Amino acid sequence: MSTQHTGDSPAMQQQPQRFRTLFISDLHLGTKGAQAEALLEFLKQHEADTIYLVGDIIDGWRLRSSWYWPQHHNDVVQKLLRQARKGARIVYVPGNHDEFLREFCGNLFGSIEVCDSLVHEAADGRRYLVIHGDAFDMVVRHARWLAFLGDWAYVMALALSTRINVVRRKMGFTYWSLSAWAKARVKNAVNYIGNFEETLAAEAARHEVDGVICGHIHSAAIRDFEGFAYINTGDWVESCTAVVEHENGRMELIHWAPFSTVLNAGRVPAVRLPSRHAA
Repeated sequence: MSTQHTGDSPAMQQQPQRFRTLFISDLHLGTKGAQAEALLEFLKQHEADTIYLVGDIIDGWRLRSSWYWPQHHNDVVQKLLRQARKGARIVYVPGNHDEFLREFCGNLFGSIEVCDSLVHEAADGRRYLVIHGDAFDMVVRHARWLAFLGDWAYVMALALSTRINVVRRKMGFTYWSLSAWAKARVKNAVNYIGNFEETLAAEAARHEVDGVICGHIHSAAIRDFEGFAYINTGDWVESCTAVVEHENGRMELIHWAPFSTVLNAGRVPAVRLPSRHAA
């Protein structure tokens, strides 16, 4: 398994890269934090025979309180539907933010399958449980009011992150996520993520599969837990990540932000400061 994107920048690619399978989650369409334009850029450069939408694609929580649906969010939906018309298999696994779709599990919307969870068999024969992961989040299951409060705080962090990135681009730096940085350094967040990963790996063992592919916590990763693979697709709000399966079954985590012309638009080349030498 690999966690490094080996492709060229979008400006250098002539044809979209094609993969056996593409896994994306946590787009949160319907919110101002959704990086829909960056996702469209990514989808134009990456195609797959099968596309798994691993939950929280549409943010029903936010849309219920305040309607927000700009054209580029609609463009993402249309892009996916076009992929389906071209022959791609698309499977939608609802999450907690789009849980209203769970009552339609087992049905088809056009050519899009809706499933609560399912097992994906990779080209190398390894089997993965594909599930959003919110069922294993104790806050979502037992303290929904706290989950809603956390969602509000998260939106505030994203708003602040947007302002920080305006300054960063003027200084010549690439896109950076405040909330992702905090997750990696705040002890409680680190512990929460670690517990979530271990729990999902244990769920893979319970289902007698080789690994699990999930989303939910907006923390992209490919890890091994005592022989069971834990793969998290990340999100398209903070990190802009996706997981792809190559034709030989190898899984790769792609971090799109450094390659994105959308996220780094207006970036001023960094000025090299003169070096100092000791006398």
